[in-house]
Amino acid sequence: MSEQREQWQSTAGFIMAAVGSAVGLGNIWRFSYVTYENGGGAFLIPYVLALFIVGIPLLLLEFGIGHYMKASAPVSLFRIDRRFQWVGWWAVGFTMFGILIYYCVVIAWCLSFIFFALYQPWTGVEGGANAFFFGEFLGAATEDGLRGPFDLTGPNLTVLVALAAVWAINGVIVGRGLRAGVEPVIRVFIPLLFLLMIVLVVWSLFLPGAGQGLTWYLSPDWAKLADWRVWVEAITQIFFTLSLGFGIMIAYASYLPERSNITRNALITAFADSGFAIFAGVAVFATLGFMAQAQGQGVEDVVTSGIGLAFVAYPQVISELPFLPTMFGVLFFSALAIAGLSSSISLIQAFVSALSDKYEVDRTKVVGTLCTIGFLLGMVFTTGAGIAWLDIVDHFLTSYGLVLVGLLEALIVGWVFGGERLGSHIEGAGSFRFSSHYGTFMRLLMTGALAFTWFGLHQAEDGLGTFLARLFVLLSIAGVWLQRSWLDYSLKVIIPVALLGLLDRALAQELLEPYGGYSPWAVVGIGVGWLVVTLLVAVVIDLHSWRQEERSRAD
Repeated sequence: MSEQREQWQSTAGFIMAAVGSAVGLGNIWRFSYVTYENGGGAFLIPYVLALFIVGIPLLLLEFGIGHYMKASAPVSLFRIDRRFQWVGWWAVGFTMFGILIYYCVVIAWCLSFIFFALYQPWTGVEGGANAFFFGEFLGAATEDGLRGPFDLTGPNLTVLVALAAVWAINGVIVGRGLRAGVEPVIRVFIPLLFLLMIVLVVWSLFLPGAGQGLTWYLSPDWAKLADWRVWVEAITQIFFTLSLGFGIMIAYASYLPERSNITRNALITAFADSGFAIFAGVAVFATLGFMAQAQGQGVEDVVTSGIGLAFVAYPQVISELPFLPTMFGVLFFSALAIAGLSSSISLIQAFVSALSDKYEVDRTKVVGTLCTIGFLLGMVFTTGAGIAWLDIVDHFLTSYGLVLVGLLEALIVGWVFGGERLGSHIEGAGSFRFSSHYGTFMRLLMTGALAFTWFGLHQAEDGLGTFLARLFVLLSIAGVWLQRSWLDYSLKVIIPVALLGLLDRALAQELLEPYGGYSPWAVVGIGVGWLVVTLLVAVVIDLHSWRQEERSRAD
């Protein structure tokens, strides 16, 4: 007889945890720099379209499967078909030992800058905040630019101490369990995060030059819809900020009671997340407008590195603000740290949940061991070459790892488990009906998103690839309305074809030109290597025997 599975104390606790995981650091730090690097308003259209075409259907999939199976991602996929357990372990594996590792380093930067905001050490550095962040703080700057990934130095003591603090906080909270640790902390973190962001957005709107930044942020560039790279970045960002492919949402949904409104929870999570991302972008780009006016430059020229956007733009603003600069800086970096911790907690919880489902484990010891390993692996990111490692690992784990897991999930659930079966379970668990007004609503949303995509393809050069893409969009629109279940059609056809097409273009470009101008050895050894090692670990765990009671349930 298996032990009783923990449950959320309330639906509100679950929604806050799901929103906290999704909102996270990625919607302030990562969303802002990805938007900046992809042309501001030009990025927002593909981002919103990706939300409806890929994001919401996959979020429903993860919530639905987690609730149906009452298990973590590896166990849920094992119960669909034992051959697919490795997909779940790969998802939680490269998340725990990849994304979370550098994620905690960025949180450590945030903790450091909370204290830096009190005395603004960058004001006495030639080159300002940019030189301070890349040079004195990270130790990454050289006379020729930034250090390469193999130009390692000793760890930065400031970042190392902050990193240890981040892992200690994570360990204490997750080690206490779902009800005693995760849920109470999330209930405080998420409202506080939203409150801080409202203050920052309102504050930023009154900065001189804010209008210039907002115009750049919100003005669409229709021609960008024809650039497949923007679509890859948009879909990758949707995966990152909705926490798709991480195993988190499957694990969290597994703790829901039998009667749960899964559809409502998914829509609240999706719209709160994407809305927060766009809302937080107002503060970032209003600030960039302020910097552009002060320096006499265009918005696109004020920051030289996307990854360092938040840690260059805001310190520079703090030193130039005519009123309460210290409070502004402390508020902003506190918001970043809180956002990051809300996500890091959920990432660890997903892996611990998977281990608990497969093995008899002592939660406290497992969490302590994982946090120690995470801290040790993260030390490479505290060296002078750390930002290059972060850039490469982030690119490969998000652009390929998350997207591949999402693709496999759609195929496994759509074709093996059954999209219609999933929809029936979601209907039975709550009050929404896919065949009623909600189904019509989602069909209209997806039709609109696909129609915008078709319009954007008219900006592309004519050719076989463009013709096939247009044909696929038209067939997708027809299928959404002609098929009995729009969710089933999305999982079986629309999402797999769309993701395969983008992966094909991305890989082709990768072979022609290694990512970021790095050497092929760095790209293969660090980026591809990290994916392969975590995949091998997933296969090893997959081959390891289950505890007897779980095997009997799975069979």
